[in-house]
Amino acid sequence: MMRKVLVQSLDAVRRARLAYLKLRGETPASEAERKVLTGEAWSQYCKTLEAAGASLQFPGTPRGAFDQAEGYRYLARLVRAGLEGFLEDADPQAPVFKRVVHETIKMGADNPDNHYMNASVSGAYEYKIRGHRGTVKYLAFATQAGHYGRGGGMPPTGQIEASQLEINDDGTFEIIVSATKHEKNWLAMSPDTGLLIVRQTFGDKTKETLAKLSIERIDGPHAPRPLTPEQLVDGLENAGTLVAGASLLFAKWARDFQSHSNLLPRFDQDVSNKAGGDPNIAYYHSHWRLGPEEALVIEVKPPRCQYWNFQLNNYWMESLDYRYHRIHLNSDTATYEPDGSIRIVVTHRDPGMVNWLSTVGHSEGTMCFRWVRADDHPVPQTRVVPVSSLVSNSTRNGANP
Repeated sequence: MMRKVLVQSLDAVRRARLAYLKLRGETPASEAERKVLTGEAWSQYCKTLEAAGASLQFPGTPRGAFDQAEGYRYLARLVRAGLEGFLEDADPQAPVFKRVVHETIKMGADNPDNHYMNASVSGAYEYKIRGHRGTVKYLAFATQAGHYGRGGGMPPTGQIEASQLEINDDGTFEIIVSATKHEKNWLAMSPDTGLLIVRQTFGDKTKETLAKLSIERIDGPHAPRPLTPEQLVDGLENAGTLVAGASLLFAKWARDFQSHSNLLPRFDQDVSNKAGGDPNIAYYHSHWRLGPEEALVIEVKPPRCQYWNFQLNNYWMESLDYRYHRIHLNSDTATYEPDGSIRIVVTHRDPGMVNWLSTVGHSEGTMCFRWVRADDHPVPQTRVVPVSSLVSNSTRNGANP
């Protein structure tokens, strides 16, 4: 509800502003010049960032110093993401692939197995992606409209993955990105498309190689335009609303997940798609909470699929630090039972078992299971048990927990 009110308020302000300018005989361009010359553009951006701090006090959020400190770091990371996404390399006339979400900028249960890449595009232009396939397990390209903090969500406007591409024998390929249909290797856009996102998903990072990709505009000049006051004002506004919108959206999700804490029901696919999720992926989002001597055991027989993984996040839906800690497993790295099922054990300390994941000092957070292009969608079964019982069973039977 709070996010809806925010979005409606922002949209109402924009409509009122346009009407006010019309009455005064001004244009958005002249208003932007005034905001830059008076410093109002920067002042408004700073006020938006200050208001974004309210997301850390959203109902249900943890109020301890540890979680709140991570929350403020999260907001600072979103500031970096917003400025990178909407001020640097943000001209759709000259798009470049960049990593906005990565090891130290995280949001929305970012997948530790993914190498995310974004490019700013426009449905009014036409582009060509040139690439070499590499060997990553899953490679997908998608176009989207909108961004966090704006009305209407982030609905997909086009999607194509490597299995649908015509790829040359040497691994090279080209993709046309446009609102006009092409018969081969076409990634669709709509008039309101503004973002292109690439997901490269590893099964085993030690053995697989990333696709090499570049993008350029092909129906006109491929060079950024000189920065205008209007671009600066829009960039700062969008960067600020990313921080406010994303933090509030995921604070609401995390609160709602607490209604099924330590369980893993399937997440609504339509909601996921509108928030920028991949339509080929089924998500199981939830909240977890464990006492000092408790373990969360997750059991499931993964369906036939291209890839699956499970990950632990902090409360703000940032993946835990996978650079230094074991916080996720996937279809290539997990140890399976003889019947093809898996058991994942989440505890605060290593109990000496396979498929163990660390909470990295957190007592609660969020978590996500996902399958890519699955034949069916089983619900993972979960239970919270004393750590001592798992250690005892493992010692007695010599088996997995």
